[in-house]
Amino acid sequence: MKHRQLGPFQVSAIGLGCMNLSHAYGAPPAPEVGVALIHRALDLGVTMFDTAALYGFGTNELLVGKALKSHRHQITLCSKGGMTGVTFPDGVKRVINGRPEAIRQNCEDSLARLGTDVIDLYYLHRWDKQVPIEDSVGALSDLVRTGKVREIGLSEVSATTLRKAHAVHPIAAVQTEYSLWTRNPEIAVLKACEELGATFVAFSPVARGFLCGELWDVSTLTANDIRRAMPRFGADTYAANLPLLDAYQAIAREVGCTPAQLALAWLLHKSSTLIPIPGTQNTHHLEDNIAVTDVVLSADQMQRLEALINQQTVKGARYNALNASEVDTEDF
Repeated sequence: MKHRQLGPFQVSAIGLGCMNLSHAYGAPPAPEVGVALIHRALDLGVTMFDTAALYGFGTNELLVGKALKSHRHQITLCSKGGMTGVTFPDGVKRVINGRPEAIRQNCEDSLARLGTDVIDLYYLHRWDKQVPIEDSVGALSDLVRTGKVREIGLSEVSATTLRKAHAVHPIAAVQTEYSLWTRNPEIAVLKACEELGATFVAFSPVARGFLCGELWDVSTLTANDIRRAMPRFGADTYAANLPLLDAYQAIAREVGCTPAQLALAWLLHKSSTLIPIPGTQNTHHLEDNIAVTDVVLSADQMQRLEALINQQTVKGARYNALNASEVDTEDF
């Protein structure tokens, strides 16, 4: 496994996004299956593991903590606060709360679930637009000062918000969706990260499965799959995007890799300070993702990929109106 820099940490060039072992993409696997997959990732050289208080409303952190407890010194552990599940009379609901007292409590809860005394990289999962970013980052800075967090990051923020945050405390990483079909970071955030020395962490790097070339009929998605609420996964819109895969898969065959590997290789070639964190419930997919560090793309292949799949050729927004209002990322 090749390595890249994540703040002060040397980590595997491909991390593991652990969300869908507990959350969001239909029924999660049994806990023992999730633990086995995490252990297989360790065997393959993965040293960066990403979770959050939100995922499974805490169950993902419990799973990750259990799986990695005896390997804690080998890995870089990343989690997020500021967006959690809160219990209401009609059930548990997602709540964004960036007030300092909420962030402090989120961190304490995450430390307990993860079974550790320090989180290596702790992100503000969403900027609470009712709270100045400086106040939320100030609370994160206090967590660093008290030794509960080593480095801090932000998720789904604009370059302007990143710079305001960085003026309060150095930001080690910014995590945002980035793939061939979600190019928003190219507007400003990638450049801001380079200027400030922050690592860019790309979630959903295979376009939530689209670039794997295996999802042809979105009607097969379960009712609780988050993609059902995303405009790009509407039946008509998704069907309009499917023709892009013919030429895309032809390039994968030319390179000699799988479609998923092609998506990840494109990201790895975009910047040496970028780390993709694909997630999966499938060990075969995990092994396929990890093997991508040996895939080499030419400048011509990079250009053809970018001309084929981009903000002009992809139909549909990545988020619905509600979810779009909760993020701070620039849009085309």
